[in-house]
Amino acid sequence: MSVSSIGEIAWVLGIVAWYFIRRPYERRANRVRVVSHRRSTSEKLGLAAALLGLAIIPAFYVATGIPEGADHPARLWAVVLGAVIFCLAMWVFRRTHKELGRNWSITLEIRDKHELIRRGPYALVRHPMYTSFLLMGVGQAFLLPNWVAGLAGLAGFAVLFLLRVDKEERMMMEMFGSEYRDYMADTKRIIPYIY
Repeated sequence: MSVSSIGEIAWVLGIVAWYFIRRPYERRANRVRVVSHRRSTSEKLGLAAALLGLAIIPAFYVATGIPEGADHPARLWAVVLGAVIFCLAMWVFRRTHKELGRNWSITLEIRDKHELIRRGPYALVRHPMYTSFLLMGVGQAFLLPNWVAGLAGLAGFAVLFLLRVDKEERMMMEMFGSEYRDYMADTKRIIPYIY
C-alpha cells in the first residue's frame, strides 16, 4: 500500500469519525426550541465553503485522483503527522459537542435555556469548534498529497471563520452581556494563549 493511500484512508476514517461524533448531538439539538437566530446568506456561504473544502473537494480527490496535476510526493512523516493532528481535531470536536450539549447548533442560534459554557475546551478558547475545523484543515493538508485537495480544508475553514465568528460573538454579547465580555477577556478565540 502506498503512502498516499494510507493518507487517504486516514482522511476517510477521520471524516467518518466526524459524522458519528456529530450525528447524535444534531438529533438531540433538533428537539430543543430555538428562541433566536442569526441565520443569513453569509452564514450559509461560510458553511458551504467549509463543507466544500473539508469534505467535497477532498472526497472527490480521494475517489478520482483529480486534479492529479496538483499532486506532490507523499511522505510518511507527513501522513503520520496529519493523522495525529486529525485525531486531535476529532478529540476537540467531540469534547466541544459534549460540553455544549443541548446548546449546540449548526447555525447561529440561541436555544431555550441557553447557557454560557466555560468548561472543557471552552476554558481555553471561546470557539473550540472552529479550533477543531482548523485542526482538520491542517491534518487534511498533511494527509492528502495534493495542493488543491490538501489545502481546500484550510481555505474552507478560513471562509467560514471570517464570515461567521464576529456575528457569533455579537450574538453571545447580546445574550450574556458583561458575562460574555469577561469571558472574552479571559480567553482567546481559537488558539489557546495566542489568538
